[in-house]
Amino acid sequence: MDIVDLARQAGMTVVLDARIGREEYRTVHGSVAALERFAELVAASLECESAREN
Repeated sequence: MDIVDLARQAGMTVVLDARIGREEYRTVHGSVAALERFAELVAASLECESAREN
């Protein structure tokens, strides 16, 4: 699951704040509605992963 991609799909803005070595630091901005969509996408993604394992 690519959590950053899910945030973008939900309508949130993802900003790269810094890159130190191999580590990236990002900030995510969005509305409460976008946060709700993000939570729904995460839940659906987890259900898909669980179904694939069974």
